[in-house]
Amino acid sequence: MIELREGSCFPSLLVGVNVGLALVDGFIAVLSFVQLIRMRSRNIQHGWTRQKVFHLMIGSSNLGYFLYFLLSPIAACERWQCWSHSCGFIFMAFPNVLFFAVFLLLLSFWVDLCHQSDDEDEEDEESNVEESLLEKTFNERSSLSTDYHRRCLPLRLVHVQSRQRIVILVTLLVILIMLACAVIIWIGMGENPIDSTVVARVYVDIFAAAMLLLAGALACYGLILCLKMSKVRTERASFEHWKVAGLAVVCVLCFTSSAFVALLTNIPMLYHWHQQEVNGLCVSLLVLYYFVGSSIPSAFLLWVMREIPPSVTANIQQESATLRDGDDEMKEAADHILNRQLEFNRKVANAVVLTFDNSGM
Repeated sequence: MIELREGSCFPSLLVGVNVGLALVDGFIAVLSFVQLIRMRSRNIQHGWTRQKVFHLMIGSSNLGYFLYFLLSPIAACERWQCWSHSCGFIFMAFPNVLFFAVFLLLLSFWVDLCHQSDDEDEEDEESNVEESLLEKTFNERSSLSTDYHRRCLPLRLVHVQSRQRIVILVTLLVILIMLACAVIIWIGMGENPIDSTVVARVYVDIFAAAMLLLAGALACYGLILCLKMSKVRTERASFEHWKVAGLAVVCVLCFTSSAFVALLTNIPMLYHWHQQEVNGLCVSLLVLYYFVGSSIPSAFLLWVMREIPPSVTANIQQESATLRDGDDEMKEAADHILNRQLEFNRKVANAVVLTFDNSGM
């Protein structure tokens, strides 16, 4: 159990805020992974879709935040030397990178939708939020080789679209920059002119500027997408219109507020805490940076994607039931026609008999 020693550990108020933020992010991570498992179990044949990728990335990001808030008070009390430098920096920065990648991926899909007319060959792929992001590229020559590869290679080779490739490259670049800064901070622990705090400060400022640019891009493309969707007069389009508008507004407000907190304060560098004075303003800024800046957008995006696609089994059963209903209706119609034909034949036969009788008289 952590002993709150005066002068070494976080103040009680700061510990409480960290625990609260850890619980919130832990809940979001569990919710993301549970939804991901449900979606995977319902339609395994569809592979990795956009919805599944978003849930995986949001869950991983919030799991990283959960570990950061959980370990920060422990590291302060136990006086972990590494935590005040590169280790704490990595635990702080890596969840931010995943969070940035989530909404950069969202931006790439919005760009696809806005330029859909320019990409007619990808029109079918960009029309649905729940369609497959990753396509299977195995091209076996026979069904036997197909089954063999499915058994031996359960992970599919995938093809990613051009704009999503850019997202992957940008994310990898940010991760490399983060690791480079972590190495420089580690070197700065020794006796050399490198100031680890300055390196971390530069990284935080650059990342905050990137979040501001992302917020602006989401606002622009969100507005363009809303204007396009407003021309479609259907109930479904109206509902999706409000989803896009809500996401754009939430992202702009949350990203802008957290970016200014990062640019103007040392809240993101709380892992480097050395008995600084903690007051109500510091706690408020901490909540604004993490809860408003990351937890609310993640939770809102999960709410937007809360609908789980129907399972393949359910679709097959529904189609089978429809076919059975159709067969029953056709059988009833055939029986009705047959009965009418028999009744007509009886009437004709009776008319013939009466004719012969009359002719006999």
